[in-house]
Amino acid sequence: MQLHSLPFYTMDDFNFDGKKVLLRVDINSPIDPKTGKILDDTRIRSHAQTVKELIGLGASVAILAHQGRPGDSDFTTLGAHSILLSRHLGNEVNYLEDLFGPYARSQIASMKPGEVLLLENTRFYSEENIEKVPEAQAKTFLVKILSPLFSLYVNDAFATAHRSHPSLVGFPLVMPSAGGRLLQKEVEILGSLFEPSSKPCIFVLGGGKVPDSVQLMETLLPKGLADKVLLTGLISHLFLIAKGKHVGKATTKIMEGKGLNALLPRAEALLKKYGDMILTPADVAYLKGDARVEAPLDRIPDDSPIYDIGESTISQYSELLRNAKTVIMRGPAGYIEDPRFARGSEGLLQALVSSRAVSLLGGGHLRAISERLGIAEKIGYFSTGGGAFITFLSGEKLPALEVLIASKQKFNSDK
Repeated sequence: MQLHSLPFYTMDDFNFDGKKVLLRVDINSPIDPKTGKILDDTRIRSHAQTVKELIGLGASVAILAHQGRPGDSDFTTLGAHSILLSRHLGNEVNYLEDLFGPYARSQIASMKPGEVLLLENTRFYSEENIEKVPEAQAKTFLVKILSPLFSLYVNDAFATAHRSHPSLVGFPLVMPSAGGRLLQKEVEILGSLFEPSSKPCIFVLGGGKVPDSVQLMETLLPKGLADKVLLTGLISHLFLIAKGKHVGKATTKIMEGKGLNALLPRAEALLKKYGDMILTPADVAYLKGDARVEAPLDRIPDDSPIYDIGESTISQYSELLRNAKTVIMRGPAGYIEDPRFARGSEGLLQALVSSRAVSLLGGGHLRAISERLGIAEKIGYFSTGGGAFITFLSGEKLPALEVLIASKQKFNSDK
């Protein structure tokens, strides 16, 4: 999907000089429940670029964002987020412990060009936690109170585009709106997967979100979006078991403990129909004493869990990556919390950047490894989307994108 074909306005379509902009981002980050410290600031860094561009264009920016869900351990204020955003922006971000009360409104009214405010966690407001159609969300207090204070609304939160919450779908119906740079880039890259020029397209799936990966395969393969799916991590263990391969008792027990064996019928169905397109590891790595040991599947000890892919698999997968035109990689290949088992992820990333493929990576772990290896700038794009990523590729409509399209049609003369 090329820039000119996007059905909604982007930041290129508006003059931001002297304008007050309401910006929705997704800086929802993993939080240490004991210390309250943000463990991964990938999303904060990603959105900083959009904020930097807006203030560079002469705008003043108030930011809407959420963190966690009510009742969860990571449901907290955005104070720590503002500190990190200030650091990555190189510009002070004024955090307000208010969302749309008198204090927030007075601070918004006095904003000057180049100033940035971060409003309080939108999910502290009960209506933000309810999914409704955009027309209903446009009538919520959040939208009715805040929208008159701004000239423009920008949604940069692709990762939550599958939600229909007031901060995501209410504003575009009542004011001129655009997709931010992060959202725009994600839509363009994911949209390009539907074009013949993206072939061959290879997906590398790993990490711990096995149900998501199975769902993604059930979407990709019937649509012909993936020419090959290379499996690593826990999902590779699932498919190895589905193939009747030996993974050892320790790994089998881990899979059972996580309830992942319930996915076996779906894995078997995929293998039956698309088996030649789904690759699983030929060799793996495990821990023996204090050392990383690699072995073919039939030589895995029963008392040693699989922690990574082995060199033969890295070599086989790497050759396929070097000949691809598009590569989407989600989740690490092994238990990267232990440096001995980061080898698989490192090898695949190095093969990826030595190829000419357009690349999209999902997940903070892969970004962290890329940065440690000094190759992050060679990666095409780091995706922030989880559920939205899968929904988009499934061909389902994303409420936050649909309402941006509607906004363009409604406000096409108000730029």
